[in-house]
Amino acid sequence: MTNPRIAVADSVFPSLDPAMEIFSELDATVTLAENSTPEAIIEAARDADALMVTFAQITSEVIGKLKNCRAIGRFGIGVDNIDIDAATKAGIQVCYVPDYCLDEVSDHALALLMSLARKITYSNALVQSGRWEGKAAAPLWRLRGRTLGLVGLGKIPQTLTPKAKALGLNVVAYDPYVSKDVAAALDVQLLSFDELLATSDYISLHAPLTKETTNLFDADAFAKTKPEALLINTARGPIIDEQAMANALDAGRISGAGLDVMPNEPPSADCPLLNRDNVILTPHTAYYSEDALFDLQTKAARDVVSVLSGEAPVYPFNQLI
Repeated sequence: MTNPRIAVADSVFPSLDPAMEIFSELDATVTLAENSTPEAIIEAARDADALMVTFAQITSEVIGKLKNCRAIGRFGIGVDNIDIDAATKAGIQVCYVPDYCLDEVSDHALALLMSLARKITYSNALVQSGRWEGKAAAPLWRLRGRTLGLVGLGKIPQTLTPKAKALGLNVVAYDPYVSKDVAAALDVQLLSFDELLATSDYISLHAPLTKETTNLFDADAFAKTKPEALLINTARGPIIDEQAMANALDAGRISGAGLDVMPNEPPSADCPLLNRDNVILTPHTAYYSEDALFDLQTKAARDVVSVLSGEAPVYPFNQLI
């Protein structure tokens, strides 16, 4: 197909130049929605041959109004903002970038873990406020020999595993969908969810957001963790029940948390996880590097161009009948 129309539902990028260069191969006309409301997306994409999306919600309502759409390309790994069933029924190929930002997110998770374990941000705050008090950071524990539990064993935690093992950490995982062969190749022991909670000194979340994982870490889960456990989340905010975590921190059921994602972004002023010495918050930046953003745009755009050209995409999410 030449001269296709491609709509962009939303963009967080400083520039879409990398994607535009790929689209130019088909001499495509690209239209950016005025905002990310359903009405604005439908207006931009109603007659489009393809739709690109980052965080906007592509609901069944939106999909039902797309007259010519053959492909939806997600600038990202997860597709929980796209109604996959509706897209499949409409004959629309959904593509994503599952190998995007593997190093960035795994590095960020490890950085949060180490900062918490060594109380780096807390100690820095003390010194910056004029307090040179090494004893205030006690107790600290050696990382080597302790256990990191991974909730999810997809591509990002698979990238994290050898980095964690290089620090001497024992790595276990809970993932009911991963094969035993994948875990064995990584020398990772698969456990039940309750077993992971009971044995892990550090817990790092890497699961997708689904009905099963929403509020997976609730009061019941926190009641089963080690009191000294540290929890890292670079996946999706709603996997954790925010108030349940605050209660667990207050009760000493866990010792700290490092969160790059939250149920509400940005958090409200009365968020119970703000202003805590044992909680590190970063503004959903684990995915980011200039290298990763370039890869993301070009891979997502390339698959959409492939679909419009009658070729198979490299990263299809749904299987069309």
